[in-house]
Amino acid sequence: MHLSLRQLQIFCAIAEAGTTTAAGETIGLSQSAVSAALNELESLLGLVLFDRVGRRLVLNAHGRALLPEARALLAGMADIERRFSTGREATAPVRWRVGASTTIGNYLMPGRIADLLERNGHAHVDLVIGNTREVTAAVQHLEVDIGLIEGPNHEPGLEVAQWLDDELVIVYGPRHPQATALRAGADLAQLRQACWLLREPGSGTREAAEQALLPHLHGFAEVLQLGGTEAIKQGAVAGLGLACLSRHAVADLVALGKLQVLDTPLPRLHRQLWVVRHPGKRVPASLRQLLGLPADVFVDG
Repeated sequence: MHLSLRQLQIFCAIAEAGTTTAAGETIGLSQSAVSAALNELESLLGLVLFDRVGRRLVLNAHGRALLPEARALLAGMADIERRFSTGREATAPVRWRVGASTTIGNYLMPGRIADLLERNGHAHVDLVIGNTREVTAAVQHLEVDIGLIEGPNHEPGLEVAQWLDDELVIVYGPRHPQATALRAGADLAQLRQACWLLREPGSGTREAAEQALLPHLHGFAEVLQLGGTEAIKQGAVAGLGLACLSRHAVADLVALGKLQVLDTPLPRLHRQLWVVRHPGKRVPASLRQLLGLPADVFVDG
């Protein structure tokens, strides 16, 4: 048996695109060449990898088992090419694709990227921002080199480690209907009766707010769902309700006096931020440096 990385690349492209024609367009091959490569791969393995459903190719059990292994091999080859193209990783140009959930991507990573660029002018970081569910899916599909998330990982087979502790604060704006009373603080009864501004389900920010508040409030009387941290911040400024957000996310508007941090009887609110990788991805020195990862996190054998 002589499998090739090209065959595995074509197999992955078909799995993602759903047809040989669409797969060929993504990797620059004709439909006939893609079909021939798939037929050869299935012949070498002695297995059918796709069910033919109309014009679409859908992974069967064999294909689903092969897909993560194929992606890991392709990722490993890309890492080898990147590491040994110049001979010295420490001085080589680096290019990383980092997935980050919203608060991390918008408020924590830009400064870290700037620090990396000061140390290595040849470095390049593509920052892909989404909610926690989207970031872990991107890690699972090897669309990013590493992921940074605010909520728990629900994707199987990924390696997860603690990253940073993030303080949460409750904020309100001067146009809030009870702004005058809130300046003196709020008790649990007021917090239970408040309108809360929350992200969508699947967001690490939403999950963190629920985990921090619900054990004390036992429910929200009213929720206004907004599709992003910036929307929540501006909603709070406009007086639409209370928001529970990372202190990093609201620092700018608190400094300007457009948001106030609410004094409450709740204990310190915080959440754990996580770093997640696919086991087929290694974490070289420059990527560790970017994230501030200690040497004992994601040790490669």
